[in-house]
Amino acid sequence: MVTTPVQSWGRVGSWPHHLAPLPHGGGKVLPALEGRTGLAFGMGRSYGDVCLNPEGLLWLTRGMDRLIHWDEAAGRLTCEAGVLLRDIQRLMVPRGWMLPVTPGTQLVTVGGAIANDVHGKNHHRFGSFGDQLISLELLRTDGTRLRCSRDEHRELLLATLGGLGLTGVVLEATLQLRRVEGPWVDAEDLPFKGLDAFFELADASEAGWEHTVAWIDCLSGADVRGIFSRGNMSPEPADAGARGQRRRSMPVTPPVSLVNRLSLKAFNTAYYALGNRRAGRRRVPFEPFFYPLDSIEHWNRMYGPAGFYQYQCVLPRAAGRQGVAELLAEIARAGQGSFLAVLKTFGDRPPCGLLSFPRPGVTLALDFPAQGAATHALFERLDRVVMASGGTLYPAKDGRMPRAMFEQGYPAWQSFQALRDPGIDSAFARRMMGH
Repeated sequence: MVTTPVQSWGRVGSWPHHLAPLPHGGGKVLPALEGRTGLAFGMGRSYGDVCLNPEGLLWLTRGMDRLIHWDEAAGRLTCEAGVLLRDIQRLMVPRGWMLPVTPGTQLVTVGGAIANDVHGKNHHRFGSFGDQLISLELLRTDGTRLRCSRDEHRELLLATLGGLGLTGVVLEATLQLRRVEGPWVDAEDLPFKGLDAFFELADASEAGWEHTVAWIDCLSGADVRGIFSRGNMSPEPADAGARGQRRRSMPVTPPVSLVNRLSLKAFNTAYYALGNRRAGRRRVPFEPFFYPLDSIEHWNRMYGPAGFYQYQCVLPRAAGRQGVAELLAEIARAGQGSFLAVLKTFGDRPPCGLLSFPRPGVTLALDFPAQGAATHALFERLDRVVMASGGTLYPAKDGRMPRAMFEQGYPAWQSFQALRDPGIDSAFARRMMGH
């Protein structure tokens, strides 16, 4: 059986995999061929190793891309797991409907969004992707097909939400959409300085604004500066001019990372100055507001051949102010970080699934060029701050989390183990759960 090198979005390493495309409906049965375990693989937009199964099978789900049923009266869409969120949005928004929750890219599959229980900028209003899931059909590797919902096979549903693809292959899902008047967002940008100002803006915005997020200058240290953005779906009706984004591309991988101490300082200074000039209210199409990086194809190449890690943590609100300050101080001292460092709060909602990442608190996300020992030494210092604060990391973005940190942050992991499909495995599962 021929192997093919596969990378995750972070491009840190490449491993041989056996690839098996799945047809509509997932085929008959998914056997663990030649004793190898399998794993569903959609767009490969996970940054770390949750989407990888080195030396094993990857079941490619993009062929399962049918829309099965649309109930306009209830706003419920049933589709196969390989459908892209982008395709749902572009089909349904002109019809007055939208996915309530999407992550920072719409170039992910429905199955991937379920497996990672993705979140957006509106957790305080709509929760995570799993909160919009009515039901799903799950195929286990023994050939069993199960319809899972809050009323039927509930435990398996909660294990599958955020379950990193380890409970079976999602064949189809029924999603609850929300009404929108059109494709526009009424947005406002507010420059701020200091973490106290960030939390004041976040708290004050929850009641009147659906989407809230902040870009921060990760090198500005304890007196952090940033741009707080908030938005609501506009009552303005649809207009052809609001569709799509102007797309650019990173055509090649440069020999070294373009993200370094000098470029980072220059970019952050310029971006903050631009944010100051653009401060105020404006009306923008939903795609550039929700998915700014989707306008740059292959943007992950900018980190060079060594790739990058994303470090995304969540801290409980009580420890969030001090914990974020300590994290940013460590990052500033190291002179490492990313152009697009994101800080936002989660609403007062418990995790949707057994291994779901979104929970009450504050989340910080940054990309770091892979620079060997220096990068990992920084991560170890950040890990200590996160664990002392009672926080954890996001598996969808992880490629090196210590096992003790996973077990502390996801105390239901042993209950989850009992619901796993024995014919499915991943690099992440082997690191965190032993197999």
